[in-house]
Amino acid sequence: MRLLFAGTPSPALASLEALLASRHEVVAVLTRPDARSGRGRSLTPSPVKERALEAGIPVLTPRTLRDDAVVEEIRGLGVDAAPVVAYGALVPPALLAVPAHGWVNLHFSVLPAWRGAAPVQHAIMAGDEVTGATTFLLEEGLDTGPVLGTLTETIRPRDTSGDLLDRLAVAGATLLMRTLDALEDGHLTPVAQPLDGVSHAPKVEVEDARVRWGAPAHVVDRRIRGCTPAPGAWTTLPDGSRLGLGPVTQVPDVTDLAPGEVRAGKHDVLVGTAGHAVRLGDVTPPGKRAMPAADWARGARPAEGTVLGTVVAGAGVLGGGSGLAGGAA
Repeated sequence: MRLLFAGTPSPALASLEALLASRHEVVAVLTRPDARSGRGRSLTPSPVKERALEAGIPVLTPRTLRDDAVVEEIRGLGVDAAPVVAYGALVPPALLAVPAHGWVNLHFSVLPAWRGAAPVQHAIMAGDEVTGATTFLLEEGLDTGPVLGTLTETIRPRDTSGDLLDRLAVAGATLLMRTLDALEDGHLTPVAQPLDGVSHAPKVEVEDARVRWGAPAHVVDRRIRGCTPAPGAWTTLPDGSRLGLGPVTQVPDVTDLAPGEVRAGKHDVLVGTAGHAVRLGDVTPPGKRAMPAADWARGARPAEGTVLGTVVAGAGVLGGGSGLAGGAA
């Protein structure tokens, strides 16, 4: 088949590579426009655009798919199907019927669970034990189209969203290839999604990644892993600045710390939650790179009774100041 591949971030690369090595022909790639990134805020092409250009494939980067000229350009490609992996924008009704076999979306959950932009992050934060990937036909509703194929994947106890997404991207590329082959061969019948079991996974914003130490330890653990690497979990230091947090380890035998209360030892840093404590892994102090929590504590010297998540104007509790106690956000 002649294919238009739509994708933008690095998790879409495994599918693009599989398509380039397949019996099908990728005649063009559709991706989001170059975005500003880095300290210099320079325009940077998407990972999918970079790979497509390396392969000599024409790249389309429209700011909107609702422009009549864009619709005609895509129509003129004469594609049989349009596989989609994390493209990052909705396909308007005028384009949905253009490919004979439709727009075949690879979504990283077992639909109808976790419809939306961040299914992997929400699955981890919710404590799901199993997730997966689904290929389905796009329609006007958000991730509501009929299903073509599924796979399942176990969520491991220490998985971050990055770990899990890496595995699903590779496994999902195989599922997408099998789906496209079966569509061309006439061996697939789309199946409507069930009406029950629907859940939603909106984009995880920076504020959603703030750790609430008043939650149980397992909830804190899941939130941090679900927000790693993006958008990155964080808490506040007593002076109001942010401390980035990498995955933590639960410490069930330490139950005498208040939510957010810090206990810094020679080799580790414990923080209290609504239940037992957690041991911090890597942390990212303001203006610095990630480092082991014990290294941070040796320099910052948090006083006994320091509480994370509490903002106190002018509090000088780091660097040997007086202790600070209070409720943790």
